[in-house]
Amino acid sequence: MAALAVSAPAWGHIVFTEPEGQAGAYYAGFLRVSHGCGDSATISLRVEIPETLLTVRPQPKPGWTLAIERVPLARPVPGEGGAMIRERVSAVTWTGELPADQFDQFGLMMKLPDTPGALYFPAVQTCAEGRNEWTAVPADPAKWHELESPAPILTIRPAQAEHAMH
Repeated sequence: MAALAVSAPAWGHIVFTEPEGQAGAYYAGFLRVSHGCGDSATISLRVEIPETLLTVRPQPKPGWTLAIERVPLARPVPGEGGAMIRERVSAVTWTGELPADQFDQFGLMMKLPDTPGALYFPAVQTCAEGRNEWTAVPADPAKWHELESPAPILTIRPAQAEHAMH
């Protein structure tokens, strides 16, 4: 089973179905899981959330249990609407069953940071037998595809100027 975690083909990576988002905007993204561990069904997916994301809401899935891990912020920061943000979501775990020969998507809605760049979401796919650790982070985002078990990546592009309404 350990070989499966290392030698999965490129199409098997866990990826965002929409791999780019706009700086400072809300983004609803879906992590696609396209296989299990060999013939073994996926029974959980744990995704770590980058520290720069302060507003994250996972989408529940019918038939799956959702667990949200939170950590306190060192210093509260003002959120939208004036409420103070005192903690952030640090990880999300969906637990259920996804047969190895099927695929599914796991949703996250988040407020993206104002700074463009790459965000990585290390993910651990646990199966009835075995697991895949999609946790490798490249020194250069352009080298992401060269990794054997890359963490899902979301590229934040610069915010676009507001367009005038006609």
